[in-house]
Amino acid sequence: MAEESHILIVDDDARLRALLSRFLSERGFRVTTAENAAVARDRLRFVAPDLIVLDVMMPGESGVALIAGLRREGLTLPVLLLTARGAPEDRIAGFEAGADDYLPKPFAPDELVLRIRAILRRAVRPLAPAGPVHLGDAVFDPARGELRGAEGVRRLTGGELALLAALAQRPGTVLSREEIAAALDMDDTSERAIDVQVTRLRRKIEADPREPRFLHTVRGRGYVLKPGP
Repeated sequence: MAEESHILIVDDDARLRALLSRFLSERGFRVTTAENAAVARDRLRFVAPDLIVLDVMMPGESGVALIAGLRREGLTLPVLLLTARGAPEDRIAGFEAGADDYLPKPFAPDELVLRIRAILRRAVRPLAPAGPVHLGDAVFDPARGELRGAEGVRRLTGGELALLAALAQRPGTVLSREEIAAALDMDDTSERAIDVQVTRLRRKIEADPREPRFLHTVRGRGYVLKPGP
């Protein structure tokens, strides 16, 4: 992966913004910064970053609210949340809003780079060659990385695409949470964190996510994708 990826850093801490900007630039990344959600939205009108590094706790609109809003608007690029709160419920809130990963503060800059590289690898990882997978009136094409329904292409975040691709490579086979976490390059393998990722995907492929036809939970084992008309 070329180290020319463009990173948008959104954090109200000017010192941290400057530190991260310098550190990432020295490692070959292109960097744009924003001090709050409003400025970030303005930046996104003119630049197309490959990934957003987003602080959770900011004056005004929080990082979680920002990413939730961007996802509703159709933005699918990866987001790494920075959070001073390490409680599971805070991490889950980030995942539910549409984040791809999180990093608790304080953190080593090298760890941030590792997380960024992992997320970007996942975003560009070639999918295994396989035929289209039918999910009711929708069709997932692994070669193109597209989920298409009657209304057209359904937008998938990088995490949703990686999860669907992993499940579609082994239809009818139960994948454990550890296997799913590996497919998503997630460090957090907690039951709730994985469940959130599955719930987000169900909203894209199921008519009724509460009564799934295709993406099933196998209690005590993991999840399985069962394609069908």
